[in-house]
Amino acid sequence: MSPVIDLRSDTVTRPSAAMRAAMMAAPVGDDVFGDDPSVIALQEKLAAMLGFESALFVASGTQSNLCAILSHCQRGDEYIVGQMAHCYRWEGGGAAVFGSVQPQPLEHQSDGTIALEHIAAAIKPDDAHFAQTRLLALENTLGGKLIPLDYIVQATDLAKSRGLQTHLDGARLFNAATAQAAQTGTDVYCEARRIASAFDSVSVCLSKGLGAPVGSVLCGTHALIARAHRLRKMAGGGMRQAGILAAAGSYALDHNLTRLANDHALAKRLAAGLGDIPGLVVEPPHSNIVFVDLTGPALQRSKSLIDHLKSHDILATGLYRLRFVTHLDVSADDIERTIDTVRDFFGG
Repeated sequence: MSPVIDLRSDTVTRPSAAMRAAMMAAPVGDDVFGDDPSVIALQEKLAAMLGFESALFVASGTQSNLCAILSHCQRGDEYIVGQMAHCYRWEGGGAAVFGSVQPQPLEHQSDGTIALEHIAAAIKPDDAHFAQTRLLALENTLGGKLIPLDYIVQATDLAKSRGLQTHLDGARLFNAATAQAAQTGTDVYCEARRIASAFDSVSVCLSKGLGAPVGSVLCGTHALIARAHRLRKMAGGGMRQAGILAAAGSYALDHNLTRLANDHALAKRLAAGLGDIPGLVVEPPHSNIVFVDLTGPALQRSKSLIDHLKSHDILATGLYRLRFVTHLDVSADDIERTIDTVRDFFGG
């Protein structure tokens, strides 16, 4: 039986033997008391890497974004966000449910950005009739797309000129930085810091392409992280001997950043191979996510395609628009096998 090729998401990555060894060897304490050395080391490492005063290790990206939004906003405030942003669309409405913070969702342009004039128009005047606009939240990458740095600077400058704070959902920040580094000729570390420097707070996920089993880190000022720490406690996020998990994050930051370029290269190869198959329209990938639209006769066979892939031990998501995500547990041979399996399904 062939090994399963899991292209559903980069969240399915499993810790390597070396990462597991780092977890087993991690010194631990009680993080609720603030004395877990491995948690402290991870927080200090990522804060320094991205140029922030402080950081907070949390259970998930959803919890990180929730703590960030509620640290920037009070009850009755609002935040401006894209319609397809994760913190608006796929996090259960947490800011509204738990914090009484109103989202103001705006449409994305084709490149994933939000038109600057739409952001400006959405900022409410200081009037008792309106929720008070406090925050602009952006995401990078968004659906695998790299948001251009010049746009990020313009959008955050606009927000700050109107008295707003800014937050980045950087769940895949290092994928964005990898794609940006390929354009600028620098490296992932430099570009991650450049992107992060535009924001008052940044959330980074450790359990996607970086390969840690769980956790995210929220970065910001000392004051913001102090507020986020209180919110994390209220959200049930105080994890005692969490150093075992934090050590995996530190290992990922030390060993798995530069290899993200491999995932991007495999995504491009997958896109090229699938793009040669009639009836498939492939969106050129910026990073490690490949979207495929089925058209014509192929459209009628979309559900059968997912079942066909699964019968050949290949997992993907979607129906009329398929999503394939490359990651550290996917090899070049896996990509070729996936291309061949899809091609065979459509008759070679």
